[in-house]
Formats: sequence, C-alpha cells, structure tokens
Amino acid sequence: MDGVLIILMDGVFYAAYLYLVALGLTLIFGVMKILNIAHGSLYGFGAYTGASLVLFYSRQEFWPWGVYLVLIGSAVLVGIILGPIIERGIIRRFYREEVVVPLIATYALFLVLDDVMKLIFGTSPYFAYQPLNLAGNFSFGNISYPVYYLIFISVAVISGFLLWAVMNMTKFGRFVVAVMHDPEISNAMGIKLPRIYLATFTIGAIFAALGGAFTSPMTSVVPGLAVEVIVASFAVVVIGGLGSYSGAAIGALIVGIVRATAVHHFPVMELFMIYLVMAGILIIKPQGLFPIEEERRI
Repeated sequence: MDGVLIILMDGVFYAAYLYLVALGLTLIFGVMKILNIAHGSLYGFGAYTGASLVLFYSRQEFWPWGVYLVLIGSAVLVGIILGPIIERGIIRRFYREEVVVPLIATYALFLVLDDVMKLIFGTSPYFAYQPLNLAGNFSFGNISYPVYYLIFISVAVISGFLLWAVMNMTKFGRFVVAVMHDPEISNAMGIKLPRIYLATFTIGAIFAALGGAFTSPMTSVVPGLAVEVIVASFAVVVIGGLGSYSGAAIGALIVGIVRATAVHHFPVMELFMIYLVMAGILIIKPQGLFPIEEERRI
C-alpha cells in the first residue's frame, strides 16, 4: 500500500508542474495554432529567475513567507517581459504560415534562448531550497512528504481554475473563444486580433514561467533543464488534445502516474513508457482524448 501511495503522490506532483507548462502551451496553440517549442525556454527562464530572486530575498531580513510571493512575481516578470518580445518580434511573422514553419522557427529560438540563459545566469547550478524547507513536512500514510508539494499542486489547480474563469466569465475570454473558432469572422466583427494574440501569448508565457519558478526550490537549476519539460509537455497536450484545457489536466495526470510508476518499477524505461502510452492513445483517438471541436465549412 505504501508503494501505491508513493506512486500516486509522485505522479500527482509531477502532473502538477507539467500541467502548468502544458496549460500555456495548449492555450497558445488553441488561439494562435502555433506549436511553440520555445515554451520550454520560458519555463527555464522562470526557474532561473525564481531561484535568483529567492536567493536574494532569503539573504535579506524580510518576511520569510514572502518567498512564495517572490516565486509568483518572478513568473509574472518573465512572462510580461519575454512574452511580448517573443510574440511581437518573432511569432507574429508566422501566423499565416503552415504549422511546420513556426515549429522550426520556435525550435531555433529555443536553441538561441538556451544560450542566452547561460550568458545571463552562467553555467553553475542554483540551489534555492528555502521555500521547500520553510513549509516543513506532512505525513501521507507512513510516508513523509514536503508540504511544498501540496503548495505546488494548489498553485496548479488555482491556475487552471483562474484560466477557466477568465475564459468563461469575462469579455476577454469570450473574445479569445471567438478567435479560437474563427479568427477571420472575429476580425470582421471588430475584435483586435493582434491584441488577443499578444495577451494570449503573454498569459501562456506566465504559466510556463510559473511552472519553472515553483520547480526551482526542489531541484538544482542547471543549463538544459528546459529540454525534458518541453518534451513531456508536448506528450501531455497530444494525449489530452491540442487546444483542450481539460485535456491538458487529464493528459498531465496520465503522464504523471505513468512516469511515477516507471521510475519506481522500470527506471530505465521512464521516457519509453510515456511515449508508449501516448502512441497507444493516439492509435485509438488520433486527435487526443478531448480534442477541441472544429467547425466544418460547407
């Protein structure tokens, strides 16, 4: 029973941070129809910025619990700075191109930003463990886990709820849904597509950076950390269905549980098991478990 509890807890935690990254990835694809590989770089910048600001904050005589606000602030900072720069400077040039063109362009951008991270933050690892130690531990069955795990999961759940609320209860959300289904008609009705695209990309960037910032206290932040997360996040959105927010949540849980099971029982097959499950689901449902509905034009 303890083994099952460990797998479930590890799986849910892994799913939480994948969900944060995949949420932004599927939002951007749903609205802009762009598979943004550079999304992984936004995760990396979030991790480095979060770790750097946490280390700075912890050396001051400030309110200790404010370190969690620092993590949130660092993610917002990365999103509102890099999001508009990437969208206005690069992404907007490929809106009318085939899907493969922005895919290649964002892959090139991913490689460039990886080197930019090294130039800014160096190659030495960052250890920002203060938020992890501050929260203490809790017992889950006979197993002890950091309370920070629950904080991270709560952040993922709240982020998903806030996105749902914005999309379903605000004027901006209705504009985004309209653009998702028919950008041409939306533009004809007076919706400013460039503004919607910019806001959507920035929100997606904040989600990616939030995942990186809240992951940084649990691991050493080193160059190359963005590669694994973007690959796993693509598996999440493909399993759940590109553009589907509920699908991203289900896909993250599936990938998280599968990975945790493989790590504990078949460690050498960790990535293989994720891709095996993804391939099996795509054979049955080629568009993923919860694909967004597309209107047919006659």
